[in-house]
Amino acid sequence: MSAVKKNDVKKQEEEEIVKVDLLDVLLDENNTAPIYMYDESGKQLKFEQVAVIPYGEDDLYCILKPLTKIDGIADDEAVVFRVDEDDNGEAILRVEDREEIAISVFDQYYNLIEESEGEKAKNKKNKK
Repeated sequence: MSAVKKNDVKKQEEEEIVKVDLLDVLLDENNTAPIYMYDESGKQLKFEQVAVIPYGEDDLYCILKPLTKIDGIADDEAVVFRVDEDDNGEAILRVEDREEIAISVFDQYYNLIEESEGEKAKNKKNKK
């Protein structure tokens, strides 16, 4: 998969594709719509957003689970994408091909889940 310049979100009520700003979609906590992207050959790929992970000082990554079958990616796997900019300053996604960074992003995601579950358990205990 190569860089994605535009993000397509399919409205569930209508059968039209609406072009939207990638960062608006990724950072919208209420967004549950699938994310549509295109590979190098123009094939449309459908993803479910799992998480957006700040990394380091200025980098932003997202974890997306393919809803479209992609060769080499199992049904229970997700892909780490780096949020980057194109020459026009528009946000694009690039598959993170550096394994150590992808693993680190997943580790941060798992840590956030553990923290969230710990907070939920603590709040539940305090309510009793």
